[in-house]
Amino acid sequence: MRLHKFLSICGVASRRSAEKLVAAGRVTVNGHVVSNVRRGIDPETDEIRLDGNRVQPETKVYIMLNKPTGYLTTMKDPHGRKTISELVRDVPQRVVPVGRLDKDTKGLLLMTNDGEVTYCLTHPKFELKKTYHAIVEGTVTEEELDELRSGIELSDGAASPAEARVLARQGDTTSLEITIPEGRKKQVRRMCSAIRHEVIALTRVAMAGIELKDVAEGKWRYLSSDEMSHLRQIIAQCST
Repeated sequence: MRLHKFLSICGVASRRSAEKLVAAGRVTVNGHVVSNVRRGIDPETDEIRLDGNRVQPETKVYIMLNKPTGYLTTMKDPHGRKTISELVRDVPQRVVPVGRLDKDTKGLLLMTNDGEVTYCLTHPKFELKKTYHAIVEGTVTEEELDELRSGIELSDGAASPAEARVLARQGDTTSLEITIPEGRKKQVRRMCSAIRHEVIALTRVAMAGIELKDVAEGKWRYLSSDEMSHLRQIIAQCST
């Protein structure tokens, strides 16, 4: 197994972060400092240490958090603002978020200590879909939806074509369902703004085929057996 993959599996760091740890001389294999993060190791016989501490696989956990608005998607904040760590204090294992949700966006946030899963679900090359429900100002027309479906131009380049449909129209607002295969900063908000409809409220309802359900806002639960089976299928596809 490659060293960076092993470190990722153990929950020590992502593959990309593992490169920095190795470059800093913090990782040893059988007592020797290593310089190649992609070197092969045998997890059964080799002794891998980070900063002198033995690195071993930990029990993997996978949870679904229904994130409320007002919380930062980070485990700590130097300015003392509310973070999602406050919502998962009772998770026995150390977990980190899979991707991000903006402070003012609520909904599905997957969390795990499995670096391989995090890598697969967040790397842009895999283009795993994320679905959002957005309440926007004004009445969205079919022509404006077609703009989103065609790949609307944003300040940092054209967005990938989105799946977009109207869920409801009420008064001077429209509820939309938007599915995108990427996740740039504030992307859905910027896409809606580009078609001249500002977002009032935004909720992520699905990611990589896993839907937000059976968990109250501000609470978390472990993924079900069916959700884990689906997740394993996705990881297998990423590994091919």
